[in-house]
Amino acid sequence: MTYDIVIRGGTIVDGTGSEPVAGDVAIKDGMIAAVGNVEGEGRQEIDATGHTVTPGFIDIHTHLDAQMSWDPDMTPVSWHGVTTALIGNCGMTFAPCHPEHRELLAGMMETVEDIPKEAILGGLAWDWEHYGGYLDSIEKLNTTVNVAGLVGHAAVRYYVMGERSFAEDANDDEQQQMADIVSKAIESGAFGFSSNRYEPHKAPDGRSIPGTFAKIEELEKIASAVGSRDALMQFVGVDFKLLEAVADTADNRVLFSFGTAQDEGAGKRSADALDRLCEGRDITGISHVRGSGFMFGLQSALPAQGPTWEEIRKLDLQGRLDAINDTVTAGKLVEEARQQDEAPMYRLFYLGSGEIPDYANKTSLKEVADAAGEHWSETFLRLSRETNGKGLFNFHLFSSSFEEQAGLFQSPHMYPGLGDAGAHVSQIMDAGWASFTLSHWHRRTGYYSLPQAIHKMTAGPARVIGLKDRGVIREGMRADINVFDVSEVAELQPELVNDFPGGAPRYIQKSKGFKATIVNGQISLKDGELTGTRAGQILRHGA
Repeated sequence: MTYDIVIRGGTIVDGTGSEPVAGDVAIKDGMIAAVGNVEGEGRQEIDATGHTVTPGFIDIHTHLDAQMSWDPDMTPVSWHGVTTALIGNCGMTFAPCHPEHRELLAGMMETVEDIPKEAILGGLAWDWEHYGGYLDSIEKLNTTVNVAGLVGHAAVRYYVMGERSFAEDANDDEQQQMADIVSKAIESGAFGFSSNRYEPHKAPDGRSIPGTFAKIEELEKIASAVGSRDALMQFVGVDFKLLEAVADTADNRVLFSFGTAQDEGAGKRSADALDRLCEGRDITGISHVRGSGFMFGLQSALPAQGPTWEEIRKLDLQGRLDAINDTVTAGKLVEEARQQDEAPMYRLFYLGSGEIPDYANKTSLKEVADAAGEHWSETFLRLSRETNGKGLFNFHLFSSSFEEQAGLFQSPHMYPGLGDAGAHVSQIMDAGWASFTLSHWHRRTGYYSLPQAIHKMTAGPARVIGLKDRGVIREGMRADINVFDVSEVAELQPELVNDFPGGAPRYIQKSKGFKATIVNGQISLKDGELTGTRAGQILRHGA
């Protein structure tokens, strides 16, 4: 028997949570054709000796909706073993859309998710009105990663109600129209519906986006249409009362973003509350794998205000380096920084100068400065000089305590992730969450066993989305597979680049330890670098 690819001699962790086994995996025509002791040969052979072989990782919280049009490789997630990405989260999608509303939807995506509006308008074809046409359009992009999509509340509500959608209640007829649109979207391939209740998520004119204040009755009406089609309801900024109502409407499967306070014991209390919520309900929470928030550094955002700081903000990296190496300028920067509140500097953490960022660093910039007898701005400038401006500092806005995140992850209903790939691209970098789950939560701490970690990134999220042919290494399943060295896999240092349309900046972050990533039976990544093969598919619910 001749196969397209045979992966030889690896340790197979199949995604189900079962213990690892030694064996081979054979691939033919995009499918897993044999698992175990494979006889015959492959047109391509991958020596997996000393490596782990797993299903491809499934990222269930991305905003790559726009980026994939100018970056079909869908970086950074494609560098981190992700073979399927769920788009359309948080109520934000580009369909349905009346032609005259394109600029508004693009503007909302810019203000909510920090994706440049002009790039969205110029990068997408905008040759659709309804969700099915949107899927047809993005299918032409030939992406590296598989894409599954949700239809968003903001777009649906604005399509039906226009300007009234921002703050007014929908009447019975409008609620039914929205439910019908969502039904047709699912029948056209959407894997479900997403909604956003987080008031600070604003449209360009400052109003909270459509759907933020929708009554529970409206969401129950939509949930009935979603649940009856075995699709997913996804939320951000939602309370447990609404989750209960939606989940109980039609035995709905529900996914929502969930965090915890950082005081001692808060994580376990949150996990217990989630477990009580999930009794008799199919509800899943997702949370950050580490401290998340704005990135500061000489190459990107600067952490202080003042006339001199404003002047160097206008400079490129080399200009900034020259400025901070000038004694007089540096003195002005420090003096201006002394005039501002130091408290936020207790939440700013240096990622180090090594190849791998030190996300486990528990000593804040303020504490490092105090120990060195410096003002925090002097320490910031010194570390920036020592790294030629490449040093980065992570501001912990969310999930700052590993201990409390560990408590939260005790709930079997909690999943690691929330990488937000494609969103907030010049502000944060969490898209390497899968590599960090392996490097920290498995290898460094042992919190997750390897089978547990892999299940949380493969079969588990596949079930949440509703993917029945991916997420497990088994004969007859789609051949989305990773081969990696579990002792080496990790994120590399983030880096700011200007490769978005118009030269707009964004953070990227590569990985180490990945020998190969296979998408639909074709090798998309080899030894950490993308091959140029784009075998990703636009997945459709029910197909």
